[in-house]
Amino acid sequence: MPKNKFQDAVFTAIMAAVMVYGMIVYNVAWNTDGVSAMTFLAALHEMPIMFPIAFVLEFFIVGKLATALAFQVMRPDDRPQLITFAISICICCIMCPVMSLIATVLFNKPDFCTWVQTWARNFPMAICYQLFYCGPLVRLIFRTIFRETE
Repeated sequence: MPKNKFQDAVFTAIMAAVMVYGMIVYNVAWNTDGVSAMTFLAALHEMPIMFPIAFVLEFFIVGKLATALAFQVMRPDDRPQLITFAISICICCIMCPVMSLIATVLFNKPDFCTWVQTWARNFPMAICYQLFYCGPLVRLIFRTIFRETE
């Protein structure tokens, strides 16, 4: 979808913001035993910390690594939607443990068992959220912003 570095940065920023906010809401809800209006406000407090970390990781490291991994099982002539799914899954497989580690160190008891528990709790949500909600929403927003004129 992105056709140049600027578009790639915009796409990554939107994706990171939507994905990070959703995952923070999920973790706040998990830690407070439910969802309320305060859950969504509390999640905003972690955004200034977690969003830049996610953006930098995704833009400079994970995006390239995930694409390379996805093309270990995909071919360039495969259906574009399947390639998109493969890259999205690879990104989640890398970002989820890394972001869970960072969140564990910053906001929880920083030990191995807490990190593994956080990662295991977050991974199913991250995959489902990315594939079914966040990914399609962000691609729609991106296509709306960067409409191709003929």
